[in-house]
Amino acid sequence: MASVQVYQPFHRGMPKLGEYFKQVWRRRSFIAEFSRSALRAQNFGSLFGQLWLIINPLLLALVYFLLIMVIGGNADGRRFAHLTAGLFLFYLVTNSLTMGAKSITSGGKLILNSAFPRFVLPLSATVVSLFKFIPTLVVLGVITTLLASPLSPALLLIPVVLILALLLSLAFALLFATLNVYFRDTKNFLPYLTRAWLYLSPVLYESSSLKPALTPLKYLNPLSPFIDSWSGIFVDGIAPSLTAWALMFAWSIGLFLLASYLFLSREREFALRI
Repeated sequence: MASVQVYQPFHRGMPKLGEYFKQVWRRRSFIAEFSRSALRAQNFGSLFGQLWLIINPLLLALVYFLLIMVIGGNADGRRFAHLTAGLFLFYLVTNSLTMGAKSITSGGKLILNSAFPRFVLPLSATVVSLFKFIPTLVVLGVITTLLASPLSPALLLIPVVLILALLLSLAFALLFATLNVYFRDTKNFLPYLTRAWLYLSPVLYESSSLKPALTPLKYLNPLSPFIDSWSGIFVDGIAPSLTAWALMFAWSIGLFLLASYLFLSREREFALRI
């Protein structure tokens, strides 16, 4: 007879992780369907909606390319390929963060009327972000093939970098979902946070062009090693350095463990606060 997980209110503390994540795994069909319904609600079930997943960041890349590179007199195909690669990956993480932040508060009725691991809601937000990201890989492949480096063995490392980026995305979704339950203005602050984060990340510039005084940005910004590695693989055809691998593993795993602890230890209070 299968065991039943009981979610008690008014009680902080970590659940039994083995049983908890078994419950999450058993709801994988729900996560997939919930993610598809979220995409349909955002009109991504239509052809134009799917095209907009590509057109939106591509138009943004063209605007930045015009304003920063063409007008600045430093325009070439490689720089545009770097800009596009960085923007696509940046939106993967920030879309997960933004949707994850609202996942608990917007799922109030579901939380109040159903007993299930709340972890599935930020996880679904990350899955939606991945679904939005997948079509951009085709466009990115075409752009980098035409404007940057040819095919190289480094492309085999793309799945590893992508998995680590998804783990980082899930970590941010969990972290901001928790914050938004306790501080409801968090979601209103996110547009300013993500815009500032874009300017501080090596998307509009390359880390190699940073002045010595700004070098710490490469280590303090969680996205820097991911964007550098992603662009390096697609644009230059080179594998990430050992330092980049170490930073990517440290940021993704470290933030995931921290965010998971904060989320799971307070999950039973969510129904009281939404």
